[in-house]
Amino acid sequence: MTADVTTASATGGHAELLDRLKVIDTDSHWSEPYDLWTSRAPARYVDRVPQMGERDGRRRWWFDGDIAIGLPIASSVIAPDGQKVTGAAFFDLDNDMVHRASFEPEARVAMLDALGIHAQVMYPNVAGFGNQNFLKSPDDMLRLVSVQIYNDALAEFQDDTGQRVFGMALLPWWDLDAAVAEIERASANGLLGIVTCSNPEEAGLPDMGERAWDPVWQACSDLAMPVNFHIGSSKGSLDFFGKAPWPSFGQERRLAVGSANLFMGNARVIGNMIYAGVPERFPDLRFVSVESGIGWIPFFLECLDHQLDETAPNELAELSLAPSDYFRRQFFGTFWFESAMVPAAIDYLGPQCLMFETDFPHPTCLYPRDDDRLATTIAPLSPEVVTRILQDNAAELYRIEL
Repeated sequence: MTADVTTASATGGHAELLDRLKVIDTDSHWSEPYDLWTSRAPARYVDRVPQMGERDGRRRWWFDGDIAIGLPIASSVIAPDGQKVTGAAFFDLDNDMVHRASFEPEARVAMLDALGIHAQVMYPNVAGFGNQNFLKSPDDMLRLVSVQIYNDALAEFQDDTGQRVFGMALLPWWDLDAAVAEIERASANGLLGIVTCSNPEEAGLPDMGERAWDPVWQACSDLAMPVNFHIGSSKGSLDFFGKAPWPSFGQERRLAVGSANLFMGNARVIGNMIYAGVPERFPDLRFVSVESGIGWIPFFLECLDHQLDETAPNELAELSLAPSDYFRRQFFGTFWFESAMVPAAIDYLGPQCLMFETDFPHPTCLYPRDDDRLATTIAPLSPEVVTRILQDNAAELYRIEL
């Protein structure tokens, strides 16, 4: 599949196009308010749901009383004056030290207006990017209550932003029946997609290639709820300071190389999902590889296509398409800082499965929306392709009004 990547007449023409487009940012994050769970919890759970507090001289997010689940930080690098903080100072900033757009609906909308962004898709911090942190408590009901409180707060945030910021619902993926029920409940409450753990087998649960997951995929397919896999969405794949950086590195060097490796962690998810036959069985279901970049995807899909014939022609005979064609039909990738490889990715994949993001307000975020960088990225692309990757793909996938 070859995309039209003919050069526009001038970058200035794209500047005018950017002014007209309803740009949709498909990956941002919420620095959850400290009272998100405690202000909404039933009385019997108020001391056990996630909350910021101090235990034995340690201030951080706690769960089920004394289980540490998050650093005492906002996971935001946007200072109150709007400046971007760089380096390891990120680890010293709490909600009182960052811009209110990190956690407050009205301020977030003002930020979107200032950046020229029509809408945002939003992901969690405290629960983990795949809701893996809640599994640290053995109490099934506490975990479910905490998921439901978060999803209810997301629906409120979406309403409070005037349908400009769309949070992806957490799943209680450790109980697949409860997960199906929560997909249905979240959809009824106006949420437009889900985010889930990528490696449930780490917790002794069926992996996503097993048919036990089929009711989850069916529910998402029936309700047009995209399945979003955010990088770092399991204990094993969140590796800022683990196996990726060498032990001799300092904090900033470890953060840099750990982040770079983290971006490509979704290759495992994409390959496993396709080879498991999930997109074959659920052709209307859509998947998103979030905050992973796109430059590596053509190479990896070409690898999957090659391996299909070379090493697994018998076990994978059930697949009716090449892996790369499943991706073109049902998967999306998101990009933000990349420039050089975007035209090549579009040429290989087509423009219909790529979307723009900013990663606001995380350390690598494209903030303020860097129009010089974006102009460089989109300069070789036709206006039709630019419109699709900055606006139309996300609007259609997440059912966002333009």
